[in-house]
Amino acid sequence: MVLKTFGWSFAVTALGLVAAVFYGGWTAFGIVAILSVLEISLSFDNAVVNAGILKKMNAFWQKIFLTIGVLIAVFGMRLVFPVVIVAISAKVGPIDAVDLALNDKDQYQELVTDAHPSIAAFGGMFLLMIFLDFIFEDRDIKWLAWLERPLAKLGKVDMLSVCVALIVLMITSMTFATHAHQHGGAHVDKAQTVLLSGIAGLITYMIVGGLSGYFEDRLEEAEEREHEEEEAAERAGKPKSAVLLAGKAAFFMFLYLEVLDASFSFDGVIGAFAITNDIVLMALGLGIGAMYVRSLTVYLVRQGTLDDYVYLEHGAHYAIGALAVILMVTIQYQINEVITGLVGVVLIGWSFWSSVRRNRALAAAEGKDLSSDEKTEVSSGV
Repeated sequence: MVLKTFGWSFAVTALGLVAAVFYGGWTAFGIVAILSVLEISLSFDNAVVNAGILKKMNAFWQKIFLTIGVLIAVFGMRLVFPVVIVAISAKVGPIDAVDLALNDKDQYQELVTDAHPSIAAFGGMFLLMIFLDFIFEDRDIKWLAWLERPLAKLGKVDMLSVCVALIVLMITSMTFATHAHQHGGAHVDKAQTVLLSGIAGLITYMIVGGLSGYFEDRLEEAEEREHEEEEAAERAGKPKSAVLLAGKAAFFMFLYLEVLDASFSFDGVIGAFAITNDIVLMALGLGIGAMYVRSLTVYLVRQGTLDDYVYLEHGAHYAIGALAVILMVTIQYQINEVITGLVGVVLIGWSFWSSVRRNRALAAAEGKDLSSDEKTEVSSGV
């Protein structure tokens, strides 16, 4: 079962790591490995969400998502988007960006270094918004309850996440301007670039979130209509038009999944810039991670055990929050790539272990006469 589902992922992993060694030695091997783990950890939540929706589709639409959907949202975003974002930031053509990455690494590195403040501000704000919207939402299951409970109460204030993100952006841009002024003002214009890029990241997140919400609403409406028509057909003793109804619901599911999958893919691409500016290593690492998104989605659908490790979603979002902070800090200071990569791995590992412990505690509680409050405390991670 595992080999059948993950076979292609294992093969791509082996080829990608070997290619990294030939390209840049063991240092490149390490960076690609870290990028792969980071992408897989960030994409686990994506795979869980995908699987939860995908299992409602019929076989035809599942196949469409796992073929065309993968090409559009996974490979397109993870392999093409890094080239595009560097090309736009460095103001060169996509072909020139690839050519520089392969043949003139010094000039390419210089272009990327100059463009890094705008990339970091754009990506940092996008990731920060994802984290803030998650942490300010009240959830039944809480991982770090001592932190998440008060933040969920604060989250009842409208637009709080946007306000916090804008405050962080203002502080970051002002700090950049102050630092530049103290060093002769050579890069004062960069403060404006950071501010504008950060606002662009915020706008992009709001557009993606708006589209996701739109498709989610359409999906809910389609499901409600399907349920109502099923009940009406049963009362009248008539067969329902299952293919038509399934087709409508599945179509909205597919559109919603594409927007959602693209947004998760965007997280991984932006996060990769916190680890390396080398577009070849980025493509290798994210390409390996992209394969695991498909494999994880298929595996979770076939196993039907999406709720076994409930804190993994929390760990993934905390990793996103950590990457957002790191990206904003790297506008001004250098942070070791290994440390950046390991932050996500540690948080995901911690959330996985917490999930295992929770499952064991719940299993032990089944044989005991606990009160409802005690059971709630166990299940909510207290």
